[in-house]
Amino acid sequence: MLPYHSAEQVHAALPWPTLVSALRDAFAAGATVPRRHAHALSERDSLLLMPAWSDDALGVKVVTVMPDSRAARTVQALYILLDRRTGEPQAVLDGEALTVRRTAATSVLAASYLAREDASDLLVIGTGTLAPYTVRAYCAMRPAITRVRLWGRTPARAAALANALASEGLPVEACPDEPHSLHNALAASHIVCAATTSRTPIVNGAWLQAGTHVDLVGGFTPAMREADDDTMCASRIVVDSYDGALSEAGDLVDPLARGTIPRAQVVAELSELVAGTIPGRTDPSQITLFKSVGLALEDLAAATLVCGA
Repeated sequence: MLPYHSAEQVHAALPWPTLVSALRDAFAAGATVPRRHAHALSERDSLLLMPAWSDDALGVKVVTVMPDSRAARTVQALYILLDRRTGEPQAVLDGEALTVRRTAATSVLAASYLAREDASDLLVIGTGTLAPYTVRAYCAMRPAITRVRLWGRTPARAAALANALASEGLPVEACPDEPHSLHNALAASHIVCAATTSRTPIVNGAWLQAGTHVDLVGGFTPAMREADDDTMCASRIVVDSYDGALSEAGDLVDPLARGTIPRAQVVAELSELVAGTIPGRTDPSQITLFKSVGLALEDLAAATLVCGA
């Protein structure tokens, strides 16, 4: 029987400093990462396959998205790590834990090049599975952060999550339940992370202060938008990968198709920042933006770390 790494084991095996370092190394080394395979099982159900391989490792993530399922979770995932030389399966890992862990760590890695060193005020938009890991990753890796605001469409959920994170000793508070709460939080924050599946923009560029870093991690289809056109036009944009983001991210696909932003607005993919061939932030007053749709290279690096392969 193949070894199975539960969600608890995956999280325990991936402390933030170790994972961020492994991801930096993985982006520097590169891997073969075919475009995500998306298959419609029905009008609402989907099957996603995310393979990647390098000279030393081989793996694939299998994801199902079934909104009408009676299962407890709409999205379920498994990761299968295989021997690169023989193709033999080596281990199976909880895919959701792997995904939230590597996504948050990749955001923090990108922010190390794009956010100001003195950024102390973080806003996280969204209250789903990814949100608490994003808060934990930023707080663990950026000691300058002294205040975290949490905003969600359902204030009670935001308050409950903020209280849970505060009980861990993190400087988290929910945005007040009032009409201009999000506006005020966006205007006051140095780093803004949106982790939602919104189809209409939530981040309004007119509300951002100079020097803000925007981290868009929720949208992964052309129909999803987390940031408005003003945000995209004002930003120095970096993506996790050109191939994935320019074909799948609505925050880019939509304004590019309409000619609202030029292709040159997307200045780099993350591997180029890691390699030092293209700079990240070039001015303290610059608004920077990282758009990720999820890259199988990240799954492979994290799974390899979990299994010690």
